[in-house]
Amino acid sequence: MHRFALLSLYRSLVRHRLHAALNIGGLAVGIAVFLILGLYVRFETGYETWLPDHDKTYVVQTVWSLPDSPVNGAYPYTMGELLNQMQQDFPGLVGTRVNGGERGGTVIVDGRATTENVAQVDAAFLSVLRLPLVAGNAATALAEPGSVAIDETTARKYFGDRDPIGQKLVVAVYRADPYRVTAVFRDLPANSDLKLSVLVPLPRLSPSENWSHWGSTSVMTYLRFDTPAAARAFGDRLTAFVDRRGTELAVPGGRPSDMQQLALLPIADLHFAPQGQNSDSTRLTVVTLGLVGVFTLLIAVVNYVNLATARAGLRAREVAMRKVLGADRATLVRQFLGEAVLTVAIAALGGLILAELGLPLVNAAGGLSLTIPYAVVVPALALLAVVVGVLAGVYPAILLSRFPAAAVLASARSPGGGRAGTRVREALVIGQFGLAIAFLIGTAVLLAQTRHVRASDLGFQRDGLLVVRSMADSLVPRDRKAALVSAIAALPQVRSVTMSNAAIGGSGENNSDNVPLPGVPGTGPSLNWVAIGPHFFATHGARLVAGRWFDDAHGADNADERDLAKGINIVVNRRALSSLRIASPQAAIGHTVGGERPRTIIGVIDDLRFASPRSPNTPTYYVNYRRGEAIRTSVATIRFTGDPRRANAAVRALWQRMVPQVPYDGETADDRLADFYKADDRATRLFAIGAGLAVLIGCVGLWGLASFNTQRRTREIGIRKTLGASSGDIVRLLVGQFLRPVLLANLVAWPLAYVAMRTWLAGFEDAVPLSPLFFVGASVVAVAVAVLTVLGQSLRASRAAPAWALRHD
Repeated sequence: MHRFALLSLYRSLVRHRLHAALNIGGLAVGIAVFLILGLYVRFETGYETWLPDHDKTYVVQTVWSLPDSPVNGAYPYTMGELLNQMQQDFPGLVGTRVNGGERGGTVIVDGRATTENVAQVDAAFLSVLRLPLVAGNAATALAEPGSVAIDETTARKYFGDRDPIGQKLVVAVYRADPYRVTAVFRDLPANSDLKLSVLVPLPRLSPSENWSHWGSTSVMTYLRFDTPAAARAFGDRLTAFVDRRGTELAVPGGRPSDMQQLALLPIADLHFAPQGQNSDSTRLTVVTLGLVGVFTLLIAVVNYVNLATARAGLRAREVAMRKVLGADRATLVRQFLGEAVLTVAIAALGGLILAELGLPLVNAAGGLSLTIPYAVVVPALALLAVVVGVLAGVYPAILLSRFPAAAVLASARSPGGGRAGTRVREALVIGQFGLAIAFLIGTAVLLAQTRHVRASDLGFQRDGLLVVRSMADSLVPRDRKAALVSAIAALPQVRSVTMSNAAIGGSGENNSDNVPLPGVPGTGPSLNWVAIGPHFFATHGARLVAGRWFDDAHGADNADERDLAKGINIVVNRRALSSLRIASPQAAIGHTVGGERPRTIIGVIDDLRFASPRSPNTPTYYVNYRRGEAIRTSVATIRFTGDPRRANAAVRALWQRMVPQVPYDGETADDRLADFYKADDRATRLFAIGAGLAVLIGCVGLWGLASFNTQRRTREIGIRKTLGASSGDIVRLLVGQFLRPVLLANLVAWPLAYVAMRTWLAGFEDAVPLSPLFFVGASVVAVAVAVLTVLGQSLRASRAAPAWALRHD
């Protein structure tokens, strides 16, 4: 940059310090918001892309297509033996399996067990999913049954500074066995769905009874292909494979593939893939926050360009003098463009500083761990400075450089672009505030929905409930469960204890079953079924709509003492009535369904929502077991009184005395449900931060334009006051001038916000209505903010003495 241009920029910034600070500051804030939300999008879209050859790795999905089924959709799990059957039919196929993962097992040291992310994997796992190794050989590390691979954190945790290779470690999945460490891999990054810290070989014998049953979902199966074309060709052969191998899925007159299909999903797409009927909420959240970042930057850029072009007219006489002194038009254009690029560069540096300072606060608010990769960010900001600088500088450069010097010097005032310039600036203000109002509407809807979800009726009394997931651990001796339940029930803080194979927070199992209907051909609708122990409904505070509860006086109420062919009694939820073609809760009582396994409905309850608010509430029936400890994969739910921390501590102490070999895992219902709200809470906070700063940037621009326009209209104001206009008339004139584009901005904001929020709310089964109050309220707030922004300038201009105003230049 020429020395004169730098000096000219310095003088321009110093001469108008406040306007320079507002202009550069607004752009810096926009750049900071864009950077932070861009880092969030980069983090979320980077899942598994760190994995070598991730573009060659695919997850096998099980896709269900059952009539009226609550489990329809794609799931990234398969039966355990699927890979073996595939390799038999397709020799040379490369793949591996993972059984377990997050909190999938325990490590036992000195008789004390610690829950770890343990997974059982094939011997070829480290050759297919090439986790970066610190020590060991990927091809042989898991070849022997007694070998184990651990990550760096686990190695330090159990072996300190010692070399972990060759060390012994007792790991328990279905049972406790000693292993020898043969490999150490690097800790997996935070943006990974592979929650793995301890890897042990899959047993040669099936670890569970459903391992080779088509229709079960026991493991995650990964395949590798050299090219996308090879993956597509293999995918085209899967329907025939299912029809050939999955004969147990076949229904009369149909094929196995009519019920279940298999599909390939690139591993990098797994993070955004909805499971079952769940909405694609993760992708929508990331896209929304990415758009907030882009639009906030756009608002800041528009704001900067608007102010830069508006105030450039004040330099017309400087340009005229330079022309008189010999400067040509090309030189002037280069000067203005250079100054604009340098100004944006200063703003970019300020934005980078603000992002670095604000990142810890954003990480705390969003539960994130974002960092700024300077090697990527700095070149991007340099490019941004050039692009935005040219956009901001090209209009005033061309406009001012073409003014005749004599006409400008002879004029009593500097040219400002005329009516066309005013219209352009007004259009830019409409665009700015249109986006800002849309952000305000979105923030209001997000806040209302997240509060509604937390306060909505779940069908049970969530306060005073403790869920003990460790009761389902396979290391808890079955003959000890009854004694455990009795001991827990005897604690002073405990009012009741129950067992079930499904519990709050999605704990336990997710089972479904086709229920044939009398007089209706076919296998009938698919319903979820939950095995429950004594006091289940009383412990949860469920509400009976019709009929009665289970009790010991009726033999058919107890599934563990009943021949299922003779029929059992069940309780259903409201949602099941439509699936069972029953008109009302009262009509359901005494109704028998189930065909060869009769099930008679004795009660109807309100829906119990144990899972995510984004998951559809499913039709469910409940089967009672007199001995709750006999339920496979049973989770304990405890109703307590008093302080939750004291109640949890009492159960923990009892647990550690009775089963010290099993880590205690107990949380309150509120804590279990909180996991479902985290993503939306984080999105709401980040959205609100972006929206608030977008509105602030818009106000900065509006204030700058108000200041500029009132200065340019000072003489006009003096003439109006001389002709009898009052101060109130002047204030209304100036405020009205800026309210018009803000009001017109609603024409942009309302349709945009309506479409965006309707799409977002569609992911919730229980969503707040998209009330007009959100739109009107946001518009009122925007108008009020706009009025307050320009009111000060308008009042000051209205109070100027007419004589001074008429002499003002």
